[in-house]
Amino acid sequence: MDEKIKIIALDFVNVFLVKAGEGFVLIDTGMPQHWERLEKELVSAGCSPGNLKLVVITHGDIDHIGNCAKLQEKYKVKVAMHEADAFMAEGGVSPKRKVRTLAAKIRILFFRLFRKKITFQKFKPDILFKEERDLKEYGLDAKIINLPGHTQGSLGILTAKGDFFAGDTLTNSKKPDIAVYVDNFPELKNSIEKLKRLNIGKVYPGHGKVFLFSDLKIKA
Repeated sequence: MDEKIKIIALDFVNVFLVKAGEGFVLIDTGMPQHWERLEKELVSAGCSPGNLKLVVITHGDIDHIGNCAKLQEKYKVKVAMHEADAFMAEGGVSPKRKVRTLAAKIRILFFRLFRKKITFQKFKPDILFKEERDLKEYGLDAKIINLPGHTQGSLGILTAKGDFFAGDTLTNSKKPDIAVYVDNFPELKNSIEKLKRLNIGKVYPGHGKVFLFSDLKIKA
């Protein structure tokens, strides 16, 4: 495991704190109820309001954007995401998607039953990505990769070393797999084909364990 990458496991969702020069970049933020645990992990890693350079959101689902507003307020940090998912952050909405597996259908049913109990603080992203770009200005030798499919605004972050932060485009709850909740299957297929052409080593998924991209056998 790269010592510059801290995996923050918040129940069923992963958040990643990446060392970026003298500071940090945070990838995703967990659910609203994860705030105290998230902040505790940030503090233990030496991440403070003074050295958290950027928060990058892989897509607009609540389990990834749930603490953005608090980070904006307390850490005075800018939150960046793809413009196509901004409506999810600003409106607190989650579009319906097709579900690939029975297990995923059961999970989403339980989530919808308890969804009303979750208080989500809407927010306005500070930076909206449209084109793919690098993150060198934030001290991170990495680039944003647009990966529509799971959501229209899904993206990944690929470092120069080949570490890939996949959001929900790739998952590994039981085995390496592609997204189980899908907004657009043809776009997801194109995104997976794009990833195959890149130099990816380890995959850091939004859900499940880290795996090697070469272990991904399924075809979109």
